[in-house]
Amino acid sequence: MAINLTKGQKIDLTKSNPGLKEVIVGLGWDTNKYDGGADFDLDASVFMVGDNGKVNNDLDFIFYNNLEHPSKSVVHTGDNRTGEGDGDDEAIIIDFSKVPSNIDKIAITVTIHDAIARGQNFGQVTNAFVRVVNKENDNEILRYDLTEDFSVETALIFCELYRHNNEWKFSAVGSGFEGGLEALCKNYGLQV
Repeated sequence: MAINLTKGQKIDLTKSNPGLKEVIVGLGWDTNKYDGGADFDLDASVFMVGDNGKVNNDLDFIFYNNLEHPSKSVVHTGDNRTGEGDGDDEAIIIDFSKVPSNIDKIAITVTIHDAIARGQNFGQVTNAFVRVVNKENDNEILRYDLTEDFSVETALIFCELYRHNNEWKFSAVGSGFEGGLEALCKNYGLQV
């Protein structure tokens, strides 16, 4: 039975799930119908950061144009441009055993592509969630439904997986940003 989290909650992943090596982080959402005319294209991205809260280099930023970290520890399964249908819209596979030792945190974010030009924001997105699944047996470990009311935000940090005392933990973040992917990149130390 999966554990349901709320914003701000943290939970141990590897200590309470001995032998957990690989997880699938599934992300999903629905979009409200609106009269703007343009389709929504939400994009998951991953920032692999060191103890200073910043990426060490551009390769620590995983997104639709860089689907795999050189260590093969984080793999983005690809861009879903519509978000149609039930289940996960995009997914990230994380192999804890391959995460470089200089990475302390894996931040999982979602942005709305071309949000400003299309007049879109997370106030028009519903049923957003993130779930963590054990890749080995397909069991859902936890789920975090982002029930917060967002309005003008065009980028969200859904969650963070972080290393603590050689174990991995999950933090339900749910923080929004204006400024889309550019704002997130600057937050994590990338020049855009």
